[in-house]
Amino acid sequence: MAGGIATLAIFIVIIFIAVMFILSFVPVGLWISALAAGVKIGIFTLIGMRLRKVKPKRVVEPLIKARKAGIDVTTNQLESHYLAGGNVDRVIDALIAAQRADINLTFERCAAIDLAGRDVLEAVQMSVNPKVIETPFITGVAMNGIEVKAKARITVRANIDRLVGGAGEDTIVARVGEGIVSTIGSSKHHTVVLENPDLISKTVLDKGLDSGTAFEILSIDIADVDIGKNIGADLQTEQAVADKNIAQAKAEERRAMAVAEEQEMRARVQEMHAKVVESESKVPLAFAKALEEGNITVSEYYDLKNVEADTKMRDSINKMTDPTKYNEEE
Repeated sequence: MAGGIATLAIFIVIIFIAVMFILSFVPVGLWISALAAGVKIGIFTLIGMRLRKVKPKRVVEPLIKARKAGIDVTTNQLESHYLAGGNVDRVIDALIAAQRADINLTFERCAAIDLAGRDVLEAVQMSVNPKVIETPFITGVAMNGIEVKAKARITVRANIDRLVGGAGEDTIVARVGEGIVSTIGSSKHHTVVLENPDLISKTVLDKGLDSGTAFEILSIDIADVDIGKNIGADLQTEQAVADKNIAQAKAEERRAMAVAEEQEMRARVQEMHAKVVESESKVPLAFAKALEEGNITVSEYYDLKNVEADTKMRDSINKMTDPTKYNEEE
């Protein structure tokens, strides 16, 4: 008797473990929820999802949501999108939002947008409710050299057809900034921009800056305009300083050349003086040779010496009577 009870208890435990294993592997509760929502999905289909490493909840719940919204999608479509790494729930939400907004959006395009890395639900919402992108202060210089700073608000709407492969918000901001700089630069006077800021908006809009992007520009509004530095005056000042430095450098070069030339002339004077001294040193030798050879007499020699002495005496007297002249000569 006791052995039979033990065997029965073991059998019950085994059955309980088997049932718990089946319930953990087979999503019976999810299958019942689908049936209650009117979505026909086989239990073996759910088991197949488990075997293909697909979480049945990630597929069945979006499928129920889609069927309730009247969107015709199949289990295979949702399962393949999940296996491709997409967000099934976000795709279904985007399809529902597009259907309510009367936007023609198929599951295939919606899945492609999601797999491309864009938030497809946000794109659909932006198609219904446009987004405002505010640019930083963009600086341009008018023809009169005055710097003008402008800030713009760009109202854009998502273009569903160009979401795949279309440029993003950064491209829109860059193109609008280029248009603002170009418009300011073509203005003859900065007051023209201050008086008519809408001129910037009209010019930029006419350029079709949203081509090739994932957005459609609805309007460009200039939010703020400010005056910056006088670039023209700064450039002229810098040019004047540069010209002054060049002139100073050239003047210094001429001064250095003059000093060098003066030193060269002094060196030449000293050289000539040395030659004179050298020549004077040869005079006594010449006199001695002339006396020896009898070309001059002793009396003639002394006459020359007397003339030389008289000359030195007159020079000394002149120095004493007219020192100013002597100083000038020196």
